[in-house]
Amino acid sequence: MMYDIWPLLSVMIGILFLLVLIMKLKLNTFIALIVTAVLTGILLGMPLDKIIATIETGMGGTLGHIALIFGLGAMLGKLLADGGGATQIADTLIYKLGQKYVMWAMVIASFIIGIALFFEVGLVLLIPLVFTIAKRMKISQLMIGLPMVTALSVTHGFLPPHPGPVVIAKELNANIGEVLLYGFIVAIPVTIIAGPFFVKLAPRLSPQAFQREGDISSLGATKTFHKTELPSFKLSTFTALLPVILMLMTTIWQLVSGHQQGATNVFERFLYFTGSAGTAMLIAVLFAIYSMGLKQQRRMSDIMDSVTQAIYPIGMMILIIGGGGAFKQILIDGGVGKSIEHFFVGAQMSPLLLAWLVAALLRLALGSATVAAISTTGIILPLLQTSDVNLALVVLAIGAGSVFCSHVNDAGFWMFKEYFGLTVKETFLTWSMVETIISVTGFVFVFLLSLLV
Repeated sequence: MMYDIWPLLSVMIGILFLLVLIMKLKLNTFIALIVTAVLTGILLGMPLDKIIATIETGMGGTLGHIALIFGLGAMLGKLLADGGGATQIADTLIYKLGQKYVMWAMVIASFIIGIALFFEVGLVLLIPLVFTIAKRMKISQLMIGLPMVTALSVTHGFLPPHPGPVVIAKELNANIGEVLLYGFIVAIPVTIIAGPFFVKLAPRLSPQAFQREGDISSLGATKTFHKTELPSFKLSTFTALLPVILMLMTTIWQLVSGHQQGATNVFERFLYFTGSAGTAMLIAVLFAIYSMGLKQQRRMSDIMDSVTQAIYPIGMMILIIGGGGAFKQILIDGGVGKSIEHFFVGAQMSPLLLAWLVAALLRLALGSATVAAISTTGIILPLLQTSDVNLALVVLAIGAGSVFCSHVNDAGFWMFKEYFGLTVKETFLTWSMVETIISVTGFVFVFLLSLLV
């Protein structure tokens, strides 16, 4: 019996060790992941030479697919921001919907922008706008800020081309187009519930939080645009959504035609090529160079500066994702999956619930949503081989679990706290509550969707 549960104990020891390295010793997350992968491999009884080979395989397998998408996604987001496209989307929606519906305008704008921009980039871009609108309307910054971060967080957790969903889909061999399609079905109601609906209740939980004024001086000089310098709303929105459109076209065609195993003619080969995540992102970036650059009379050297600057902040993030992939591979090759399969045999637990639960526990322990998501795939992958559950829904269940209850070990917690000038308690009652609602309602909608597909 002890032999059966030892792999599970090894994982628990490894996760606790990782937690100590990151939170107590303040070790760099990538280094901590690699050290933890080595320790876990030793605990699982793997030969030392195999441990290193497994780490290399895990990193290479994970980064080989997502590095392209991750890099191109960062470029697209930067081009949208520097070209004024993101500003135009936000300004237009707020103007069209008016002050009465400004909260919904911010949600829609943040959702569209959040598809193309990473969470941190979208937050930095939109917070000055939140503060300006709140001051103009004489309302609490959180009344607009909470729905804004909700939309950004939902797109980050559920929708490709964000790294979490892309990496999980790749590791589970799930159809990325189905992940995107089902992700939209889940993301829209979750955003509404955790954003505009919750913000009506939130002032009762923490009245003082809604009386505070934030500080964005740390953002430095925010790039401003004259109205005549901005690209059109239609062009900006089309640029932001182009990769989504290309991927959805392929998925919808596959569902309608029934040709999901491969192309049967020249048209389908072209459609599947342009609809693959990497190609769709490349096409979107090339189009953005024109729409957010050359068409706006920007010099090519300035446009390429934006592209180059987009890569600098994600270098360490890519390594961390690779480290998560290495840890995941150790769990797979070390036999953890077989132990979990034996442990849960006869338990009648839904694979979707297990995926969400493991991701949520790892999120609580580690803080990083991406690391939690990648590590979860290594733990539950063997169980999925004996299940007929839709893999795209498993991706979304893991995504939902990976955003559960952000707290003091998550950088996003501190970003939100500092920007909005909150206390730790107030941040728990606002930001952490929003993340928890996203996670729980996200799983509920994924489970309901599983009854239909």
